[in-house]
Amino acid sequence: MDFLAVDVETANADIASICQIGIVSFQGNKIIKEWGTLVNPDDFFDPFNIEIHGIDAKQVINAPHFPNILSLLKDMLGGQIVVSHMPFDRLAIMRASEKYELEVVQCRWLDSARIARRAWTKFAYSGYGLANLASEFGIVFRRHSAVEDARVAGQLVVKAIQETGISLNDWLTRVQKPIFMTTTHETRISKTGNPDGSLCGENVVFTGALSIPRREAADLAAQAGCNVDSEVKQSTTILIVGQQAIRKLAGHEKSSKHRRAEDLIREGHKIQILGEEDFWKLVTL
Repeated sequence: MDFLAVDVETANADIASICQIGIVSFQGNKIIKEWGTLVNPDDFFDPFNIEIHGIDAKQVINAPHFPNILSLLKDMLGGQIVVSHMPFDRLAIMRASEKYELEVVQCRWLDSARIARRAWTKFAYSGYGLANLASEFGIVFRRHSAVEDARVAGQLVVKAIQETGISLNDWLTRVQKPIFMTTTHETRISKTGNPDGSLCGENVVFTGALSIPRREAADLAAQAGCNVDSEVKQSTTILIVGQQAIRKLAGHEKSSKHRRAEDLIREGHKIQILGEEDFWKLVTL
């Protein structure tokens, strides 16, 4: 049961703006190596992101740029089973590679959130965030530190294997199948979100000008498992920002929905803010 777990932090809502990356190697059920580095994202730091992870432009001024660590990432991750909690970290590495017109690291990705939703029925449709699962299983960690988050994701995989008896290789197949192996769940699609979609349980809100009509965007999000709402609430888990707004405003003059989401995050609510382009790539992973 050998695999690696990875996590990244970003400078702003553009998921390609990686400013920290952490990788933890597991052999059997043991951690054998931890590695992490700050990364100069060649991008601006949103004050909100700095609030979350504490990393700012001064700290990364002498840090390596993403192209400088890509060969190392290929050596560590290439051809391996790589765990991330939710597909955001996988997407970030892919988008950063595209940003610099570099070859994407080829590995076998495994989503620890998808494992948790199938290993423990109480988390099938909610509560499968990293912090909540860590609290449930008594795993102590420092949130929004890339190495720490990667470690917890890996430990959750180890725990799921031990408790279910499903091997690491078998989990690669199991996560692609419906959460509950019944005909009803295999075929049912609801306007409030496909229960077997990769993003089932996520509550999304769109803000800013989108590249496609809002109704079409809502349909696509629902097909991926998301419940779509028109206003940011305490139950919101993803805010999707029109990509033009991210670049044009450079973190300033945000919409009321954007500001509301940031306020809720400060209060402790788990909300991911994503650019529209990143979200569409996310739903097709």
